[in-house]
Amino acid sequence: MKSLHFFVIAFWLCSCSTDKETVFAVNELAKIPLGEAKVTKVSVTGDSNAYSFNVTVESPDTGCDQYTDWWEVIDLDGNLIHRRILAHSHVNEQPFTRSGTNIKLERNTQIYVRAHMNTSGYGAMVQKGSVENGFTPAELDVEFAKDLQKKQPLPAGCAF
Repeated sequence: MKSLHFFVIAFWLCSCSTDKETVFAVNELAKIPLGEAKVTKVSVTGDSNAYSFNVTVESPDTGCDQYTDWWEVIDLDGNLIHRRILAHSHVNEQPFTRSGTNIKLERNTQIYVRAHMNTSGYGAMVQKGSVENGFTPAELDVEFAKDLQKKQPLPAGCAF
């Protein structure tokens, strides 16, 4: 009986159409991982109201069709403090670290550092803390201060 099942399945597979365009489209869709950008680390140098942040992001970049287009610093009320625009995807550089400079912030101000993808919006995995006490992983509702994704500065496009 097993050989009959094998024969029927093999026959069915051989009889199916193998339209190359359909197969290519399905394969390309399978390569696009679902997910969000995650901020995994934040380090800070500098002085009050002139800090430099080094932010490490892990994201399912595939190219300009799906990439992290910025990371940002917001206060606990959802006010934008700083946004670092990312001009290109980081397909072969995961996770990646990018800096932002001249960030106007007091040492003890509690903030979130979060990342945004051009396809899925804000990621839930953020870093929360302050310059004074450091940063720890936190989960933030992706709807929190979502209207900021319409606020300038915004990316002008993707280089690669």
